[in-house]
Amino acid sequence: MSITGNYPDQANAADKTRRTVFIVAGLVAVLLIVGLVFYLKTRPEPQQATAPADQKLEGGFRAGSPEFEKYKEFIQLDKPEAEEQDTIAGGTQMTLATTVRNFSGQTISGLEVKGAVVDLQNKPIKDRTMIVIPSAGLTELENNKTARIKVIISGFKKEDVRANIKMEITAVKLK
Repeated sequence: MSITGNYPDQANAADKTRRTVFIVAGLVAVLLIVGLVFYLKTRPEPQQATAPADQKLEGGFRAGSPEFEKYKEFIQLDKPEAEEQDTIAGGTQMTLATTVRNFSGQTISGLEVKGAVVDLQNKPIKDRTMIVIPSAGLTELENNKTARIKVIISGFKKEDVRANIKMEITAVKLK
C-alpha cells in the first residue's frame, strides 16, 4: 500500500468532519436567534419604567381659574387625529395630533395639553399630560397663528378597546 492510496480517505473524513462542524454551528446560531425573538415577543412590557411622567406647566393659568376660563374660548383645538404604531417590545403606542389656534390677543408662551384614549363607555384607558409649547420645534405661538401639536401615549396592549380620543387644554401661560 502506498501513501497516496490512503490520502483520499483521509481527505473525505476531514471534509465530513468540517461539514458536520459547520452544520452544528449553523443550527446553534438559528436556535439562538429564534430564542431571542421568542423572548422579546413574550416578555412582559414594564409599565412604569417606559411610561413617561406627566408634565406640569409652571406659572400658567390652570383649568378652573377665572383667568383660564377667560382665555379658554379664544385658544381652540381642532378635532384630534390618532396614529397607532407597534413598539419593538410588542406593545402599541398612539400619537394624538391636532392644530391649536390662538385668538387670545396675546402670545402663548406655555401650553399644557392632556391627551386621552377612551373605551366604549368613554372612560380613559390611558392618558398623558404634556407641555406642547414650548417644545423642540415651537417656542411660542403668536396671536392669530396656528401650530400642530402632538401627545404621544405608550403602553397599550393589543386587546385594549380604543374607541375614541380626546385632547384638552389644561393650562396656559401668556406673554
